[in-house]
Amino acid sequence: MEWTKKQELIYDLPIKEVMRKKVITVSPETTVRELKEIMKINRISGTPVLDQGRLVGVVSIEDLIKALEAGDLDAPVEKRMTREVITVMERSSIIEALKKFSRFGVGRLPVVNDKGELTGIITGSDITRGLLDALNQNDQDRERKRAHQIIFREDIVSDQTTLILRYYIKAKDFERGGSASSKIKRAMEQLGIPPQMLRRVAICAYEAEMNLIIHTDEGGEIVVEIEPETVLLRISDNGPGIPDVQQALAPGYSTAPTWIRELGFGAGMGLTNIEQCADHITIESHLGRGTVLNILIRL
Repeated sequence: MEWTKKQELIYDLPIKEVMRKKVITVSPETTVRELKEIMKINRISGTPVLDQGRLVGVVSIEDLIKALEAGDLDAPVEKRMTREVITVMERSSIIEALKKFSRFGVGRLPVVNDKGELTGIITGSDITRGLLDALNQNDQDRERKRAHQIIFREDIVSDQTTLILRYYIKAKDFERGGSASSKIKRAMEQLGIPPQMLRRVAICAYEAEMNLIIHTDEGGEIVVEIEPETVLLRISDNGPGIPDVQQALAPGYSTAPTWIRELGFGAGMGLTNIEQCADHITIESHLGRGTVLNILIRL
C-alpha cells in the first residue's frame, strides 16, 4: 500500500489548525423553535450546548427532526440534546478526530483545550479543507527536505551500520502524545530516508506510541533500529497484555464513513494501520506480563 502525503498530514496536523474557532452555540433553555431558526440562518446541522460557558451537551439536526415530529417546538433544547458529549483535544492530531468519527458515527466533534473548555468544532469538511490548504502551502518544501543530510553513505566502512533511537513513553500522558513519533520522524528526515518510507515509519510509530499511552498501566518503550535497508521498531510494555491478538488486528466492527475511506483509512485503524504500513509485524503478548510488538519496514 502506498501511503500518500495527505495521509502523512493527517498524523502531523493538529486539530487546532483545521477546526472552526467561531462556534455557534445554544443554551439548555433555548427552545426547539429557536434552534430551528439558528440552524437555518447559520446553515449548520448541529451545535454544542453551553451552560454558563460549560459544555453540557450537543444537539443535532436529527434531534431537531424528532422534536418537530413530536410537536415539541416550545420544549427546551436540554430535553432533546445528547448529554454524553464526545470531544477531541485541540492539540491532538487529525487522526484522533477521524478515529472518533469512525467509531461513534457522529458528524461533528466539539474541540476542547486542556481545561475542558470549548475552543472550536471540527467536521469532515473542515478536515478536507485543512488538508488541501496544507498541501498547497508546503508540498514542495517538505518533499525536498532530505537534500544533503544522508548519514548512511557508501564510504562508511562497516559490516553492519545501525543507528538506535530509544524513547520512553508514559501511560496516559496525552499532553505529550505523538511527541516521540515526531522526534523519530525528524531524525529520519535528517538521515535522508525517502518520503514514502518516512511516512510509513511515522504512522507506525504514532499508532504504537498512542497504544502505549492509552492501553498500558505504566507506559513502555519504543526502540528504533535504523540500518541502510531496514527500519525495525520494537515496542514493549509491562502492561495488561492483549487477550486476543487476532481480534486486536481485525478491523473495527463499525463501518467508517465514505469520506474517511476516501482519505485511505478504514474503520479499524490502530494496529490495522500498522499492519498496512509494515512489511512484517510480530506481536507477542501475555496477560498480566505485557506485550512486545516488532514492526519491520524495508527501505
